[in-house]
Amino acid sequence: MSAATEARQAELDRILDAQEPSRALADELFAVVGLLESQPTLRNALSDLTAPASAREQLAVGLLGGQVSKAAVAVVEGAAGLRWATSGGLVAALERQAIRTLLRTAQAAGQLDQVEEELFRFSRIVVADRALRVALEDRAASLPGRQELVADLLRGKALEVTDALAQRAVRATERTFELTLESYLQLAAEQRRRAIAEVTVARPLTGAQAERLRAALSAQVGREVSLQVSVDPSVLGGVRVQLGDEVIEGTVAGRLQAAARQLN
Repeated sequence: MSAATEARQAELDRILDAQEPSRALADELFAVVGLLESQPTLRNALSDLTAPASAREQLAVGLLGGQVSKAAVAVVEGAAGLRWATSGGLVAALERQAIRTLLRTAQAAGQLDQVEEELFRFSRIVVADRALRVALEDRAASLPGRQELVADLLRGKALEVTDALAQRAVRATERTFELTLESYLQLAAEQRRRAIAEVTVARPLTGAQAERLRAALSAQVGREVSLQVSVDPSVLGGVRVQLGDEVIEGTVAGRLQAAARQLN
């Protein structure tokens, strides 16, 4: 992602963060995304770089004023006033803010940790079940049907925000379901200014072990770290940590593989 795109996203983040988070606001932003996806002419007009930013902002206000909340209008107006490379970039930016709204709602309710954990666990279930993964990503099948499958799997087992995010991830058109959920988890980490460490162990960590590992990694990177722990008996023992592009290999299997490479 370019520095310019990051700057635009940060500006839109600030506009959203000035609004009160609610499920209703998220639904309104999702509805705007759906409208723009179905109306190429409107989408292009709101992102037309040959038009002044003020004209694009006025178009957004004229289109949505009285139709959605003032908070939703403010976010869409702000997005229209920024310079996106493509009309798709504008739509993706609004989708991102709708997802962030759901995450902010969970954070305000003190549920963000649980939402992260539930999303991560569900993504692991999908990855491990090929038939389920194929069913969720089959774009020849109806979207409502695939979303209902997610709802059935999570019913009574996850928070409302988790369910909403998982169902939204089914809509992904340019990414897999797994990668879409990963992007949501990354946004959740950014919401708390945390890094995400993917941890693989042979046996579940105790609470004390997880806390010691989290503290050590936080000290290493200079900011808070969220752990996403997967259990994989094939690692034989120890722990494998992926933190961004860096991999810390401390498993028996990893050491054996390293030794074999040296011998060869």
